[in-house]
Amino acid sequence: MKRRNFLKGASLAMAAAFGMLGAGAAQAAYPDRPITMIVPWGAGGGTDAVGRIFASLLEKELGVPVNVVNRTGGSGVVGHSAIATAKPDGYTIGIATVEIAMMHWAGLTELTYEDYTVLGQVNLDPGGLMVAKGSPYQTAADLLAAIKKEPEGTFKGSGTGQGGIWHLGFAGWMLSEGVDPAVAPWIPSQGSAPALKDMVAGGTDFVTSSLAEGRALIDAGEVVPLANMGEERLAIFPDVPTLKEATGSDWVVGAWRMVVGPKGLPEEVTSVLIPALEKAYNSPEYKEFMDGRGFGMVWRPADEAKAFMQKSDTDFGEVMKKAGLTK
Repeated sequence: MKRRNFLKGASLAMAAAFGMLGAGAAQAAYPDRPITMIVPWGAGGGTDAVGRIFASLLEKELGVPVNVVNRTGGSGVVGHSAIATAKPDGYTIGIATVEIAMMHWAGLTELTYEDYTVLGQVNLDPGGLMVAKGSPYQTAADLLAAIKKEPEGTFKGSGTGQGGIWHLGFAGWMLSEGVDPAVAPWIPSQGSAPALKDMVAGGTDFVTSSLAEGRALIDAGEVVPLANMGEERLAIFPDVPTLKEATGSDWVVGAWRMVVGPKGLPEEVTSVLIPALEKAYNSPEYKEFMDGRGFGMVWRPADEAKAFMQKSDTDFGEVMKKAGLTK
């Protein structure tokens, strides 16, 4: 009798133990603790804003806090490195920006798109060409003709730092037109906002950046948009032609943002994150947020997004080599 009671008790204890293990396994299903979202750029900027809206939407989808951490420095290298070198467990993800397709060509880092698990593309802002309201060049074709005609150094452009995305936007355009980009010296700036203000004040002749970034000054009548460097006209500026329409150039360029994790994220993580990300992207809240700021909405799922990053890497490398911006 005692033996039967002992065996029965042992069986119950084992069952309870397995039950607890089962409960523990269920509790450990991803995600079961807060997630960190790394933004490689400063608080208050466009990438920070996109990171924070996604963090908020992912919290609702995943049921755990998603905390944004700004890791700035090194022209984006510090933050991008922090994402790439994080433990591939799904608890550190981040926003990779177009600079990841440029930084290694400039000799700033060895990181490339291959160092990440790409989860999806959530944004694309085509480049744009703008002049001040008093400029004698009111079309992209007029400006191009003048750049070709006048002596080297007559025109000055700006929009970002030396070798930055919008510098490449200008260089790529010039190369597509058979013109050496050095014909118009590039004036480095800390971004499009100060570059646009300097242009309005007469410091430069044109700015290449996204038209969304120039929206306030365009609406105020201080800046005139001549073209956008995307494949089609923008809904917020339907009367502004594409570069193809304006000059016949096939050059297209844009700043983009991807949600990524470190390389090697397991399937049990990506199978949760990717659907949650797509649902967040398709939410009314995200559309309202992006439309309100004039940011471009583009969704590419993981495989397509990685292929797009690879093409961007190749295209930027070619332009940077021809423009003498590689190291």
